[in-house]
Amino acid sequence: MKKLILIAMSLLLASTALAQEPVKDWAHTDRYAADNAAVTVRPKAVFMGDSITEQWWRDAAFFTDNNYQARGISGQTTAQMLVRFRSDVINLHPKYVAILAGTNDIAGNNGLIAPEKIVENLISMCELARANKIKVLLCSITPVNRYHWSKLMTEDPSEIIMGINAELAAYAAKTRGVTYVNYFDALKSPTNGIRPEYSPDGVHLTMDAYKVIEGIVKSYIK
Repeated sequence: MKKLILIAMSLLLASTALAQEPVKDWAHTDRYAADNAAVTVRPKAVFMGDSITEQWWRDAAFFTDNNYQARGISGQTTAQMLVRFRSDVINLHPKYVAILAGTNDIAGNNGLIAPEKIVENLISMCELARANKIKVLLCSITPVNRYHWSKLMTEDPSEIIMGINAELAAYAAKTRGVTYVNYFDALKSPTNGIRPEYSPDGVHLTMDAYKVIEGIVKSYIK
């Protein structure tokens, strides 16, 4: 009997400890809470993405001079962006949202995911934007031949990237309020990775590359 009481007490203490564990904000929905609260003028465009968008802020004038907002979080997948899409995009009421996402899904940052599921997450973001009268700039995944940090995606992912981009282009072509923005062709090398002068590590972008895609995306923002 005494043994059963001790086991019950141990289980109670364990459950209490778990209940006191802080819940992890998996999608980092509060990352931009202060920045979002400080927005007093309706943005012309919000740029939603991962580290490529987060590091884009190095060219701060591109955003401040054009009334754009950047909402990139390093390492994020499309599922995480979908969770924070309302707080970081819809609630800011922009005219446009430029979505650049999917490369971390392919790299396996949250485990490997089928390409069609990546496309579905991106389409869900587009549908949320359209339902809130936000025009969508659906940007191609940028070229990669190798994810240097990934232990799950060790093969050349360029064919997967091009396949997803083709799906995104087809979706945009038949969907009102969604425009496909092709960064891939402007940045690709002969092997369908990124050109060496446009990336320090084969994935992320140099300032020269940002200048290239700035010219592309800005042409779609009226």
